[in-house]
Amino acid sequence: MLDSFLLSAVTTVPGLDLDFISDEPANVATTIQLLLVLTVLSLAPSILILMTSFTRIVIVLSFVRQGLATQSMPPNQVLIGIALFLTFFIMAPIFAEVNETALTPFFEGEIDQEEALYLASIPLKEFMANHTREKDLALFMGYAGLDRPETLDDIPLTALVPAFAISELKTAFQIGFLIFIPFLVIDMIVASVLMSMGMMMLPPVMIALPFKILLFVLVDGWYLIVQSLLLSFQ
Repeated sequence: MLDSFLLSAVTTVPGLDLDFISDEPANVATTIQLLLVLTVLSLAPSILILMTSFTRIVIVLSFVRQGLATQSMPPNQVLIGIALFLTFFIMAPIFAEVNETALTPFFEGEIDQEEALYLASIPLKEFMANHTREKDLALFMGYAGLDRPETLDDIPLTALVPAFAISELKTAFQIGFLIFIPFLVIDMIVASVLMSMGMMMLPPVMIALPFKILLFVLVDGWYLIVQSLLLSFQ
């Protein structure tokens, strides 16, 4: 009786048809679209990191934590969460334009996949081009043997994405350098005071930590950091 019950249960479990060979073109097109969607989803983390404001934000927030010398406070999960939602906030107009000009017409059948990908890339390319140094872009364009671009359409994504990435790294490190200066001054002052008092065996970092936190809280440091990040993308 138990065997017959299990057999009936197995036969009623729905299966997934992975047969790509079909006589109906509509079924084949749907299968190809599904594969393309899965491919885009698998590349979503790379797109988020290399084609949005996420890289600059998360690096600057990491510099803040390093400057405070608070080890793992705030935790990595908190920093990444803040960077993620700030990225969504900054990129919201661009994502809305992509949805309006590319995704919605494609899902409604007004345009094909090739045109949808082209229209979706335009807002992203404009955003990346506005925050990419000409020197970085010329590096990849010259290596690929491409001529100097006259319009945005002349810049391929294969050259724009890495140029944008290294430009973001430089900008993030420049902001991080400015963040480190006040914390470095506090470390030097504390170290000089301890040395003048003969307390050479007392770690200056331990004494400077509460003063760093106090200064950061008094100047409303998180507000200033986030404000600077938002203004840097205008």
